[in-house]
Formats: sequence, C-alpha cells, structure tokens
Amino acid sequence: SAGNGAGVAAASQNGASLAALAVKFAERQRSPHCLLVKEHQVREGADTAHPPRRTLFVLNVPPYCGPDALSRLFSRCGHVQSVDMCDKPGPGEKKDKLTSKFFDHKTPKGFQVAYVVFRKAAAVQAAKALSKEGPLLISTKSHPVKTGISKWIASYEASIVNPKELKAEVDAYMQDYDKKTAEEEAKAAKEEGVPDEEGWVKVTRKGRKPGLPRTEAANLRVLEKEKQKRARKELLNFYAWQHRETKREHIAQLRKKFEEDKQRIALMRAQRKFRPY
Repeated sequence: SAGNGAGVAAASQNGASLAALAVKFAERQRSPHCLLVKEHQVREGADTAHPPRRTLFVLNVPPYCGPDALSRLFSRCGHVQSVDMCDKPGPGEKKDKLTSKFFDHKTPKGFQVAYVVFRKAAAVQAAKALSKEGPLLISTKSHPVKTGISKWIASYEASIVNPKELKAEVDAYMQDYDKKTAEEEAKAAKEEGVPDEEGWVKVTRKGRKPGLPRTEAANLRVLEKEKQKRARKELLNFYAWQHRETKREHIAQLRKKFEEDKQRIALMRAQRKFRPY
C-alpha cells in the first residue's frame, strides 16, 4: 500500500524484518489489506514511551482501524498495555495524557503508524507469527466498526457539547491555573531582592511600584493626553504652498515696516530747525 511507503523503505534500509499481516474490514470483503509489523528496535533510552522488546511497530494502518481495533486484533497474542497512533514514525517520549474531552481532539486522516506495547516480550513474536494465519477481521459482530450513516450520526452526537461537563472541565482547569499562578507569585515574592551566589539581584515585573489595572476613565484620560501631545508635535507649514505663503506674508510685513520707517524719517527731517544759539 502507498500509505506509508517512505516508512517501509526506511525500515528495509535499516535491515529490519517486516512481516505482512493480512486483515479484512469484514467477512464480505474479498481483498485483504496488509499491515506491516516488526519489533520496535531503538537505542536504549532513545524512546521512553515505547520500550524495546515489548513494542510492536505497525505500518500501513488504514483510517478505519483505530486503537481499539488494533488492541482487539493483537490481544490474542498477549495483554496489550497501550496503543499509540502517529501520523509518521519518529522518536516517542512520555507525554502527559490528555484528559480533556472537548479540547485537543485530533481526527486521524489517511494511513498511520502504530506502536503496540505488550506487557510481555513474548507477545511481540506471537504477533509477528500471525502473518502465517488467515486474514484477521477488524469489524466483527461483537465489536462492529461504524461506517457510513451510523458513523456520521455517532460523530454528530459526539460533537454536541454537554454544558455541565464543559463547565466542570473549564472550572477544574482554571482552579489548577490559579493554583500554579499563586505558587509562581509566591516564589517570585520570596526571591525578590535576595541576591544569588554571585551577588546578582533578580528584577521581577512588579518592581517597586506595581501597576494598577486601568479603568475606562483612566484610559480616556490617557488617550486625551496622547491626542494633545500629538497636536503639539504637529509640523507647521508641512506643505510647500504653506511654506511659500508664510514667506510671502513675512516679506510683505517687512516692506510695510520699511515704508513706515521711511515716512517717519522724512517727517523728522522736515521738523528739524537750525538753532545756532
């Protein structure tokens, strides 16, 4: 299958032996689908989520085959501890389990890879030996996989949010967030002003004068001050025609003053008299 051709090629180059496990969606399906399985082998400590010798690496997993279906398929080999579905192969690390029912929900698309972790290492070899048997059924009468209209109806029903459950989850999250925030503030207040080993003092965001939350009236006053400040900084004679008009008015005032000074001087000369004694 072309779903994970790159992963198959990479596994073949590494010399890992892949076993083809035939599966069918239902009994009426004629052509089986092949799951490629092998023992998950990594360096010690490189993959903490999928322990070696107890993890089965599964390639070419179809979209309709989820973690529950894989767990049922391989439960005949031994107790399945966990099933981790991924879009592509990669190093795994232990992640915090998502307990949210409404958030961080990802719908799988296309072919995937899976890491099936067993409780005992012998179950991995037993799972690889299933390739010698006939096709395994993913959807059975006791555990049917929903498709078509029934799947759409189930998806729609799951998308309807229960307000009480959502409120309870949000309240629990906010309580946890407030608790963490209070612990961080208490830790920052305890370390404020205390020098470290080298004599440096950590400066916090609060400082000596912690800022108070602004009210609407305070915001309006700040905006008015900014507006007045911008008005004072506005450039005069920004346009060229304003600059020319200002120069023309200045020259006209100088000429007017010059003519007034000439008349004043002429009047003073006419009133001057010769007085020898």
